[in-house]
Amino acid sequence: MTNQRIYFDNNATTLLDPRVFKAMLKDLSGPPANPSSVHWFGQQAKNLLMNARQSAASFFQAKSDEIVFTSSGTESLNMMLRGLKPGGHLITSAIEHSAMYKTIRSLEAGGTTVSYLPVGLWGAPLPQTIDCAIKPDTRAIALSLSNGETGVKIDAMAIAEIAKKQGVPLLLDCVSYAGKERLPVHPGISAMCISGHKFHGPKGVGILFRRSSLKLNPLITGGNQEYQMRAGTENLAGILGLTEALKILSETQDEIAAHLLGLRLHFEKGLMSLSDIRIHGEGPRISNTSNVAFLGVDGETLFMQLDLAGVAVSQGSACSSGALEPSRVLMQMGIEKKVAQSSLRFSFGRTNTQEEVERALEIIAHIVKKLR
Repeated sequence: MTNQRIYFDNNATTLLDPRVFKAMLKDLSGPPANPSSVHWFGQQAKNLLMNARQSAASFFQAKSDEIVFTSSGTESLNMMLRGLKPGGHLITSAIEHSAMYKTIRSLEAGGTTVSYLPVGLWGAPLPQTIDCAIKPDTRAIALSLSNGETGVKIDAMAIAEIAKKQGVPLLLDCVSYAGKERLPVHPGISAMCISGHKFHGPKGVGILFRRSSLKLNPLITGGNQEYQMRAGTENLAGILGLTEALKILSETQDEIAAHLLGLRLHFEKGLMSLSDIRIHGEGPRISNTSNVAFLGVDGETLFMQLDLAGVAVSQGSACSSGALEPSRVLMQMGIEKKVAQSSLRFSFGRTNTQEEVERALEIIAHIVKKLR
């Protein structure tokens, strides 16, 4: 990435922090070490793994045996959902990330009953709709803490209070939330999952935090790793990097959130100079995400023109079989197809600057005026 290019797609992945890379070298540049081996080499690796687990547990205000290291947010979500007792009833929404949405659809095909809560233009299910949706056989409430496309947040504390009162596990996808604002802590939250590369950690490693009271069956069986919740030799380098990224977050999260919010607000204020702009999601949004409709402009064309001009963003819709299909999330919010197809997501990271925002605004304005 050159100095001229601007990267505003931090909800897809983030730049690896040099401190994280240094932490990973404890394993990558060290002697051969498997944490399951009983000899000296294995014990050195086991100590590193134990310390990393304790650090992760501290971040979640949890116990060490409530932390399961996985390969990704997707695996954590699958473990969280498929590990539940089969059948019964699940509560979710139709705007969840495909890792959760498609997994729940698969469970639904297998006999699980699912309630998909409406979100409307607000962009998130409201607590009262969740309370009304709970049935005697409800196994869990499964939601994203913030939507990865629009950034709209759920009222986690109110929903957690309902879950606790009703005795229903609340399972949260925190992948797009972690690193932007402090994770909520409430006894009504039974499980959370995160992915390292979303907050300047390494790819290929994630965490499932699940309270001891939540009984889950493992997806991957074999050895006794991860308290028999996930068999297979641990990705120690990735785990060391992930927990270093969490340590950085714990020390600087409020400062990071303020920086991200400043970038987002500056960006959205600058967009107001353009006519026919709509920012999706009426509910409170995460600090770093703007999903913007440029009315009268084809989103795919704008996306490509921005990329050619050196600004990396994300399409508000995806190509399917060569035809531009509108975003499922935006369509489920009740947004018109043409508006959804004109939308792009801008997601800021802690390495972005005000100067980059100003330069990007100039580029966006120039291209949008040309396309209109």
